[in-house]
Amino acid sequence: MAPNNEVRRQGFKRLAISDQQRRREIALLRQSQQRRDSQHHARSLASSVLSLPTPSHNQQQEPQPIQEESELEESAEEPEAESSSTRDFDVLGASKLKGAEARKWFSRQLMLPEWMIDIPPRLNHDWYVYARPSGKRCFVVSSDGTTVSRLRNGSILHHFPSALPNGARTRDNSGSAQSYCLLDCIFHEHDQTYYVIDMVCWRGYSLYDCTAEFRFFWLNSKLAETGACNPPSMYHKYKFSVVPIYDCDQMGLQTAYLGTVPYVKDGLSFYNKHAHYQTGNTPLALVWKDGNCSQYVIDTDSKGQVPPHQQVVLVLNEDGSLTTSDDPPVVFERLSHEIILKFDLKPGTFLRFTIGDGGMSFVDGKVEKADLHYTNQAYRARASADSYSKILFQYTARHAPLRIEDLVASLSSLEDLVEEARDVEMT
Repeated sequence: MAPNNEVRRQGFKRLAISDQQRRREIALLRQSQQRRDSQHHARSLASSVLSLPTPSHNQQQEPQPIQEESELEESAEEPEAESSSTRDFDVLGASKLKGAEARKWFSRQLMLPEWMIDIPPRLNHDWYVYARPSGKRCFVVSSDGTTVSRLRNGSILHHFPSALPNGARTRDNSGSAQSYCLLDCIFHEHDQTYYVIDMVCWRGYSLYDCTAEFRFFWLNSKLAETGACNPPSMYHKYKFSVVPIYDCDQMGLQTAYLGTVPYVKDGLSFYNKHAHYQTGNTPLALVWKDGNCSQYVIDTDSKGQVPPHQQVVLVLNEDGSLTTSDDPPVVFERLSHEIILKFDLKPGTFLRFTIGDGGMSFVDGKVEKADLHYTNQAYRARASADSYSKILFQYTARHAPLRIEDLVASLSSLEDLVEEARDVEMT
């Protein structure tokens, strides 16, 4: 894994086919602004409460109406009543939803990493790395004496008792109705284990607006206390386990890449230490793969074979545009009215295309042209279209892959810069 001296001295440079770094900077700035807004709101609220006149003993306060449970469920079904962040509708309320409404809500809750297109600056200082377990990504919710896991498309994977707080109907695990938990997991079929990669809520305490550094600290300190990491038993059907997470320096990267783990690896995951848990795609979490740490680097077809041409899934919109799952979405092409009528295509459906020999061209980090050829409609169970970063990663994996040597060289050049700065300070 050691880079040669020339590569180490120059660092790693990559052609600008993505604006991923710019979006990372915007995401961190947005987080900072939201934190300032929240602090300002809290100060204003405290100030207004303290300035309110104290009611006299003769004055009677009017009772506040109690919102019925049915009203809560109805309000959750009205799109215009939802805020920009779906987490504002609490998990307990969501657990009461049924069928399609429940699947729709949970399908939008996971924080989805982008695929690594370029190497972030300060990778060895601001990022964690871990070997990603192979398996089914899911949310695990423990509430009201039971535990439910839901897949990325919102459908139920398992319904079971667990040692998580309020996760089973036992005396030892009893708790208030507000004592729910929400974990971001990967279910590993081979050893029937839920590997926890993030903690979103714990005993009713929300960790959405906490940094990854704090969330991982709580995850490692709190989960084992419950007995959730113990072997399965009558009131604890599946074992939970914490994924080992490392600082992304040379030692940490090497351990994650080459180290032995009790699960099958499916690439490496990178988390920015300052990142909050935000739903949807985020450039503050990244995934990277090669043939040594993942069985599936290039997407395969339904037969498990690598197709000769790259396949992409895009969503068709009312205006005929084909876009990715990003927010805002990236437009790849617009279908003509004739083609839409010919194949009887409906807006909102996911369509599969192959990228022909013409490939893709880029300008200023964005796709300018793609040689798309319509294949068929994607499976109905699919939760979303492909993200822009996934399409680019798959494209570069076929033509100019980002290698582990490039990551190591990047870390080496960063460490050299730190050493040079220290030498300057000492002179």
